[in-house]
Amino acid sequence: QAELGVNEHHQNEVVSYMRFARFKRGMCLKTVDSCFQDLKDSRLVEETFTVDEVIDMLDGLQSVVHSEVESELINTTYTNVLLLRQLFSQAEKWYLKLQTDVSDLENRELLDQVAEFEKSDYTSSNKKPSADPIKPKLAPLNEGGSELLNKTVAHLQEENEKLKTRLRTIETQATAALDEKSKLEKSLRDLQMIQGDQKNNANQDITELENKVAALKSQFEKTLNDTAANQKFLEEDLVTTKHDLLKVQDQLSTAEKELEKKFQQTAAYRNMKEILTKKNEQIKDLRRRLSK
Repeated sequence: QAELGVNEHHQNEVVSYMRFARFKRGMCLKTVDSCFQDLKDSRLVEETFTVDEVIDMLDGLQSVVHSEVESELINTTYTNVLLLRQLFSQAEKWYLKLQTDVSDLENRELLDQVAEFEKSDYTSSNKKPSADPIKPKLAPLNEGGSELLNKTVAHLQEENEKLKTRLRTIETQATAALDEKSKLEKSLRDLQMIQGDQKNNANQDITELENKVAALKSQFEKTLNDTAANQKFLEEDLVTTKHDLLKVQDQLSTAEKELEKKFQQTAAYRNMKEILTKKNEQIKDLRRRLSK
């Protein structure tokens, strides 16, 4: 018997699937044969047929066979997908990731090997597949599974211990954080009380300071008003004094002019003027003499 390069359990699974596929293939072939037989029984009842009649019969037969073969091929594809789904689901339970190589599906050497394996299995079994084969559900494998399961359990236990240790650390940190929070809340309440007292004192100080500022402001405004009034009075007094000064200066100038005029009209002024005139004549005469 040809071998597929897998263990006995998997080879038995392959044999089971091949018998199921052979049964489905036989059913499909029977359906195709029945299509031809139906054509013979229903249409081939006369001795001669025209070309158009033969073409019509062949077209009808082609349509029926095409539909049957297409349906069977689609069903086979879906069946293979379900088989792969079973295998992948079983592998995922063991945390495995299976891979497929589609290029091997067209490897003629491998296909011939599978064909030889099917032929040898069919010859050795020497029996036809049952009409309603029952495909057993896939179950977890015992071979190698215990070791993998033990490793998985050990890994999970190790992770569990790590999580427990981390949880204890977090609980300790959380307790310390709660204590620190309580201390901070107490400190905050004390600080708020102190701030409340300071705020009351500050409010009183602010009120007193505001009163003082208001009094100083009122006094300053009063002083400013008095200063403005005094400045206005002084400015007016200065203007008046300046006018009086100008008036006095004008009066003085007028009095000097009148006094000079009156002085020029007096006898003493005239006599003095005559004497000065004579003296000037004498001086001029003396200069002429000195000159000679």
